[in-house]
Amino acid sequence: MRTLRLTTAEAIVRYLIAQRIVIDGVEEPLFPGVIAIFGHGNVVSLGHALETHRDELPVWRGQNEQGMGLAAAAYAKAMRRQQIMVCTSSIGPGATNMVTAAGMAMSNRLPVLFISGDAFNSRLPDPVLQQVEHFGSPSTTVNDAFRPVVRFWDRITHPAQVLSSLPQALAVMLDPADCGPAFIGLPQDVAAQAEDYPASFFRTQVHEIARPRPDRGQVERAALAIRAARRPVIIAGGGVH
Repeated sequence: MRTLRLTTAEAIVRYLIAQRIVIDGVEEPLFPGVIAIFGHGNVVSLGHALETHRDELPVWRGQNEQGMGLAAAAYAKAMRRQQIMVCTSSIGPGATNMVTAAGMAMSNRLPVLFISGDAFNSRLPDPVLQQVEHFGSPSTTVNDAFRPVVRFWDRITHPAQVLSSLPQALAVMLDPADCGPAFIGLPQDVAAQAEDYPASFFRTQVHEIARPRPDRGQVERAALAIRAARRPVIIAGGGVH
C-alpha cells in the first residue's frame, strides 16, 4: 500500500480538497473555501497547510469568529446544503466566539465544519496565551462547549485519527436527516506531527446526496385527507421549495 508522509494538518487540508459533489449535474468542490482567523493552535500547522494549497482551497480572513460561522451557515443554506464552508479559529476566545454560530447552524440543520486550535496534547507548553485553563479537569478545554451545539464532535489526539474522524464528520454533514455542523478540535502539537497516511485516502471522491422517497402509505393517506378536506392547508418545512 502506497503511503504519504504528511502532518496531520496537511492531511486534513488534502482530504477536504479531494471531496467533490454533483450539483445539478455539475461536479463542484464540496468544500469551496475556508473562513479563518489565525492564532494560537491553528496558525503554525493548519495555517501553513492552507497557505500551501490556497489555489485549491481558498481562504478568506474573518473579522469576527461568530460572524465567520454565521456567514458559513448562510452560505450552506443558500447552496441548499450541497456545499460546506470551513471555519477555523485559535484556541480560547477565538473558539468560544464560534459557539453561538454553531448553535444557530445546529438549530437550522445547516452543515458547517468548525476546526479550532486546541490545548497541546502533551500539555508540556501549558498554558499557552489565551488558553482557558480548567484546573479541576485538565483534559477539558473551551472546545468542549461545542458538544451540545454540533451534530458531530471530535478532538484529534493522534494523527491516524484523521482517517476515521473526517469521514464520520462528512457523513453527518451530508445526511439529509441528521445534517448539521461538525466540530474538530486540533491540538497544536498533534497538528504538526507526521504520519504515514494511505495515498488512497486523498483520492478524489465525488458525493451525491441521497434523496429518500417518502413512505407510499403515508403519501396515499395524505392525498386522501387533502381530497376530502373542504379548505385544505399544507404546512411545509423550511427545506421545501
